[in-house]
Amino acid sequence: MGDRLPIAADPANASHLPVLLAPTLDGLAVRPGAWVIDCTIGGGGHTEALLSRSAPDGRVLGIDADPAAIRRVSLRLADAIAARRLVLFHGDFARVEEAADVHAFAPVDGVLLDLGVSSFQLQTSERGFSFLHSGPLDMRFDPTQSLCAADIVNDWDERDLADVILRYGEEPQGRRIARYLVQHRPFATTAELADAIEKAVGGRRGSRLHPATRTFQALRIVVNGELTQLEAVLPQALRLLKPGGRLAVISFHSLEDRIVKQWMQDEARTYVHDPTRLHGGYDRQPTLRILTKKPIVADEAEVSRNPRSRSAKLRIAEKLPTI
Repeated sequence: MGDRLPIAADPANASHLPVLLAPTLDGLAVRPGAWVIDCTIGGGGHTEALLSRSAPDGRVLGIDADPAAIRRVSLRLADAIAARRLVLFHGDFARVEEAADVHAFAPVDGVLLDLGVSSFQLQTSERGFSFLHSGPLDMRFDPTQSLCAADIVNDWDERDLADVILRYGEEPQGRRIARYLVQHRPFATTAELADAIEKAVGGRRGSRLHPATRTFQALRIVVNGELTQLEAVLPQALRLLKPGGRLAVISFHSLEDRIVKQWMQDEARTYVHDPTRLHGGYDRQPTLRILTKKPIVADEAEVSRNPRSRSAKLRIAEKLPTI
């Protein structure tokens, strides 16, 4: 694509409600003096609560790929930064070990990953995350990276575009949508793309879910390499935790949750199947104890306050000591 639009100022009416806040804090067992890494500071809601729970001398390392989030939290939590209780790192959360090394922030008592898009990003039309606010087809968490949503929609061939929509959006009509988009591109705005997707599938047909929802999810995931980064950050988080430290992950769609669930189960196993071995596997020392047999979800009261919490799933695990 050509020139990129600069990040717009945060909308004055933007609001951010941290999802599953109480169970996250309880699950992480944050105590006074704790050191915690918040890998996705977003609007700073979880970060502020972690600082409060770990007061008076606990510390938080906050990470975000979005420079607007870094600026916003720098202002919101300026006192904590001045008191050296909060340090910030601009970068993808897959760089968490690098961030911890830069700030001499390890080992830690807890690591939090909130994988959702922040309300500020959704409500800032210039970021192009939502079809509810018409804006450029961007969707980058970090505006300094090259790939954006418009590149995928307007330049990728039909097969690759369909594969993206099918795999990362789990959209059953992915091939029909890709065919229609290739026939009618280029698209410049989120509104144009959403309208085209609706036409491609023959309208809403009474569904509560907008026909473009899954395609927009797929584009955002690919633009930001979200699943690759998630797979990279989990083992890093485990290495950074002290024995007894806890990891909490809040996911918002099945692809993320599946990765987290499978990884935690693998790390908690005492036996590993290996068909290349004579007896088909071997015993191993587990590294994690899973604390949530089923993911924690928002109750009716939270969903009423914050509809975006409806799809959130929280999984928590504790690092086991080595023998």
